[in-house]
Amino acid sequence: MTDKGDDPFPSRFLSEDQAVRMFATMNEVIRAGEEMRQLRSEMVALFAGSGWTQERIARLTGMSQPAVSKQVTKHAPGSPPPPAEFALDQYDTPWLEGRLWGLAEGISESLRHEARCTRFVEALGRGRKRFTPPNVDALRRLVEEDLRRHRADLPGAYRSAYDTISRGLDVPDRATTATGSASVRRTLAHRIQRDRLGGGT
Repeated sequence: MTDKGDDPFPSRFLSEDQAVRMFATMNEVIRAGEEMRQLRSEMVALFAGSGWTQERIARLTGMSQPAVSKQVTKHAPGSPPPPAEFALDQYDTPWLEGRLWGLAEGISESLRHEARCTRFVEALGRGRKRFTPPNVDALRRLVEEDLRRHRADLPGAYRSAYDTISRGLDVPDRATTATGSASVRRTLAHRIQRDRLGGGT
């Protein structure tokens, strides 16, 4: 006789595999939300440390000024100093990963549905994929394929950026002394790389 508690389809509801997939998706969304809140908190502290007023930060982030003040106070005692400069050419791994992300996003937008890296970029943006070494390697392969297949459609600056990023990831610069968490540095590098590809400053 089978124990009702061991019934794989209780009340003809979802199977265990279906439930696992459902909750895994929910957990990804929840985790992404928590990580994004932490990232925003660190970025608020970074901007405050760079001399931005709390009023200005509140206006740009859509947060209340008391909420901004709370985040600044929370990070103030142990906050690393803001980077001395936001030069694109930095060679610690999180920075290079952020540049790769920004480059892949630029390729995706340029090629639209033809880019092989599009789905991966969207998953990174939504927090469904994380910057693990296997994921970074997978993204590199997709970017390489897009650059090879669409060489005539993409500016030479895309290939030049990838060559620099790739060399840096292959031979990490152990002499680099970076400030800020890995997620903050990835985010900053992503933004700066996107602006550089778009002709911004």
